Amino acid sequence: MVDAFVGKWNLKESKNFDDYMKELGVGFATRQVGSMTKPTTIISVEGDTVTLKTESTFKNTEIKFKLGEEFDETTADDRKVKSLVTLDGGKLVHVQKWDGKETSLVREVSGNKLTLTLTFGAVVCTRSYVKDE
Repeated sequence: MVDAFVGKWNLKESKNFDDYMKELGVGFATRQVGSMTKPTTIISVEGDTVTLKTESTFKNTEIKFKLGEEFDETTADDRKVKSLVTLDGGKLVHVQKWDGKETSLVREVSGNKLTLTLTFGAVVCTRSYVKDE
């Protein structure tokens, strides 16, 4: 169930994020800021709607969705994408599609740690979060 993901998660470590942003076509200045930012992700559930907020000193984003239902999303780097979030074997799988391209954001919880794996083409980035108790 999605309940394992509910909570406030603070970024502790990030690997390959600059390469991932570069692959997406994010500009140099935005990548510099994005690489230095330590966002907090807040995940909550109300009924069958999941809210995922990302807060940082640079930019705040919020998406609301129902598992298995496609929705429109504007990403932090201003891409307009069609998104679909599903629960697959205990992982929260978020797929974004735009202009014939596709990227996946897979969240997995183990104890008080959340691992976010971002994949676009051959580039894989991992971001590790710790739950804020």
